Amino acid sequence: MSPAENVLWERQPIVIRFAETTKYVETYGFSGSQGMVTLEGQRLLPATHSETVYLFMHPSATLQMLPMPQALADAGMHVICAASRYPKNDTALIMEKVIADLGQYVRYARETLGYAKVILVGWSGGGSLSLSYQSQAEAPSITHTPAGDEYDLVAAQLQPADGVIFIAAHLSRAETLTQWLDPSITNEFDPDSRDQELDIYSSDCPHRPPFSAEFVQHFRAAQIARNRRITAWVDELLARFAKRDDGEIERAFIVQRTMCDVRWIDPSIDPNGRKPNWTYLGDPRVANSAPAGLARCTSLRSWLSQWSYDRSQAKGVDGARRIKHTPVLQIENQADDAVPATHNPIIYAALATADKQLVSIHGATHYYAGQPEHMARCIETVVDWSRKKGLLA
Repeated sequence: MSPAENVLWERQPIVIRFAETTKYVETYGFSGSQGMVTLEGQRLLPATHSETVYLFMHPSATLQMLPMPQALADAGMHVICAASRYPKNDTALIMEKVIADLGQYVRYARETLGYAKVILVGWSGGGSLSLSYQSQAEAPSITHTPAGDEYDLVAAQLQPADGVIFIAAHLSRAETLTQWLDPSITNEFDPDSRDQELDIYSSDCPHRPPFSAEFVQHFRAAQIARNRRITAWVDELLARFAKRDDGEIERAFIVQRTMCDVRWIDPSIDPNGRKPNWTYLGDPRVANSAPAGLARCTSLRSWLSQWSYDRSQAKGVDGARRIKHTPVLQIENQADDAVPATHNPIIYAALATADKQLVSIHGATHYYAGQPEHMARCIETVVDWSRKKGLLA
């Protein structure tokens, strides 16, 4: 069947429930507080039979309404869109638990639905998640979260996927956030307290695009320094809670201004085909302080697990280095208005597996919005690669 051929398919709900005992729960709801975790997803099921399923998961988004999974179903492929236990709310998200959730779907696809082959499709934030999952399935090592809470992925006996596809994906949530943090913030509790030297969206900033290499280096270092200041404060607060032992073990906080990057307003930096003065969230000056920004509201433990530049255990490069036995396909969208142009080459170089391929789609944006020809090229690449690797009959 041609990848471009539309076929009839239906949506089927998936509900997975499993027991999990923890010292406290970070998700709201009855089932989350009674020793059970409930995961909800969708299967996009064509009428045609298949022994292979493409499994999508993003740490916090639900993907079943996005063009990519639906286009695969249109091409006759079986698809699972898997939501983690944190759908549409990453405030308290723990990446180690998301990896375990993905493992539940892999097992369910094989043991309940009967698929012989499971291919992970890591789109956007799902890319580093898929690499982290596969690395822990091939060579498990994580037994605790970065906050020191026990969460044993070694004992989880995660089943390796048969293949990994990395599409329009970045290095990790932690590294991407850091490259978007507004380094001009001097007081985390007062977002109007800013260093004008680094406030690139302000007319008072002495530096204007095109930015010098020296300024970009200074800007990047200040972004990492801000991430590390937040991490140090989180560590101090958690230590204070443990010492006073009064029942408070967690706290939520706001991270202001998280969509500030020299790339957005200077297209000469890490150039690709993206539109200048624009991001996948719209105008970067607006997105920088909008409620939907990355890490806008987070808990202490989630910061360490999900957003800390130094402490997160879900970095794509770390996962890529540990994947030695799985074929990996990377698809880079060359006009991506979310993923920096530097990220895909870094992941490709880090992959330990010899069975890896990088394909670039010229002109493709992050969501393929209004780009049916680029979407078709992506689907064709996915299907052809799957067949060549013996993953799709």
